[in-house]
Amino acid sequence: MSLEHHIEYERPYLYPKQLAAIFDPHRYSVIEASTKAGKTAGCIAWIVELALGGQDGWNYWWVAPVSDQANIAFGRCRRALPPHVALPHLTLKTITLLNGAVIWFKSGDKPDSLYGEDVHGAVVDEASRFKEDAWYAIRSTLTATRGPARIIGNVKGRKNWFYRMARRAEMGDPAMGYHKMTAADAIAANVLDAEEIEDARSVLPPHVFQELYFAEASDDEGNPFGLKAIQARIGLISTAAPAVWGWDLGKSVDWTVGIALDAQGRVCRFERFQLPWNETISRIRQSTAGLPALVDSTGLGDPILEQLQKVTEVAPLRFGRNQEGRVRSAGSRFEGYAFTSASKQKLMEGLAVAIQSGTITYPDGMIVLELNNFEFEYTRTGVRYNAPQGYHDDCVCALALVVMHRGHARKPMQITDETLARVINQRPMR
Repeated sequence: MSLEHHIEYERPYLYPKQLAAIFDPHRYSVIEASTKAGKTAGCIAWIVELALGGQDGWNYWWVAPVSDQANIAFGRCRRALPPHVALPHLTLKTITLLNGAVIWFKSGDKPDSLYGEDVHGAVVDEASRFKEDAWYAIRSTLTATRGPARIIGNVKGRKNWFYRMARRAEMGDPAMGYHKMTAADAIAANVLDAEEIEDARSVLPPHVFQELYFAEASDDEGNPFGLKAIQARIGLISTAAPAVWGWDLGKSVDWTVGIALDAQGRVCRFERFQLPWNETISRIRQSTAGLPALVDSTGLGDPILEQLQKVTEVAPLRFGRNQEGRVRSAGSRFEGYAFTSASKQKLMEGLAVAIQSGTITYPDGMIVLELNNFEFEYTRTGVRYNAPQGYHDDCVCALALVVMHRGHARKPMQITDETLARVINQRPMR
């Protein structure tokens, strides 16, 4: 006999953003949320509903950083389900449903203890405070079943796996949905009281309040540009003509990104693609259209630069490299920039100055996501600038290249009407 003949299940009320985030159709839903915004209640509804559709002996996990936090969810779930539907085991912290499916409430404090089981669905609770190794273990348990997961938590800085996964989901990973639930959303849904939020604002440090109630990560002193400065430079993409280009090259894993600035320093063109090298060369030439361009010439970029620099001239081209690492070619508007630790530091420091001084603007989207995600750290040999492992910095590099080239690019020859008239008037009479 099917389960619906035994019980009637009614999903509890969930406000629209809560419903969209937790019942997202993606296999993984990554949810950055305000404290007390309803993420726990919503995920209890999700995992119970998932388990009700399971079979006898199927396991479902709720995993929190420590056992006390898992116990909170266990107690709330146990109180929500009537006795004839669910049988709780207080010692094991399990709830066995009428169909034989079992929901376990576990601690992620000892990641090695999580390996080995087959799990048909999981909630990772308080993910920003959760050990990354514990997530790896949970992910392994979902492999055979292809089970879904809901990964939820408050925001806590930028240097944790949950923040990086959220940025990956926000960038459009096809397996992941990304959602943010803030205090404002919860107030609008009558889940939180506006006066209580204002009281929290008055007594908490600003960065703590923004993380806990509006899911905005504090800088952690790990971003070279400054998160507030990055946001302040966001503007509409310019419709003016390009004046200079920067190109960061990539093929299979990374992306080729081209960014152009207009004469006022506003991003006016943005291209991001993955193509074979011959098509990449053709597209860069077509997009750049004879304008000055600074191109990543690191590693495989060097022969690509040479192809871009080829022009149909009788005189042979002359190549040279100056101390900055720029490659110049007579008769070409393309110059190269080789990335080393020192040259990348110089490049990124120039971009930081441009962002913090307000001399450039860029549209919201992929460029801003990469800027927010970018990190620096002091090492024994100097300062290292990179995106976190597994993430991209192609947009950041292309933007840094075009900002540097804006101040160095050789201006095209222009003969104005006034200049032409002056030359004609100075010609000797015959």
